[in-house]
Amino acid sequence: MHPILPLQGRITSLQGTAQTHNASQISFQDFLQSAQEKESAKGAEIAFSVHAQNRLQERNISLSHEDLARLQSAVDKLAQKGARESLIYMQEVALVVSVANRTVITALEKLQGTDNIITNIDSAAII
Repeated sequence: MHPILPLQGRITSLQGTAQTHNASQISFQDFLQSAQEKESAKGAEIAFSVHAQNRLQERNISLSHEDLARLQSAVDKLAQKGARESLIYMQEVALVVSVANRTVITALEKLQGTDNIITNIDSAAII
């Protein structure tokens, strides 16, 4: 014969299940919040690192509002494709961009010559 378990033991067991369920809900909430933050970052303005700002000044490169809009659109598309670090070539200007941070890391003018080796990128866009 099997002993009858006290009712209290069963409630404790159910409470443990409820706690496990709540933990998975919190995890889903974190996931949802993360996804919403990524979606809200879409369309956010592009930032320029200090290094990129210096390179743009040194090389006398200026970007118009239209260029910035095209750059922003390209970064949005690259993000949708899962890019992390990208080379964006636009009107004889090459920009290395951290897609996740939406930040231009550096800028090069007219890719020509022998010293135009770009490393640590996983994608490229020509706009």
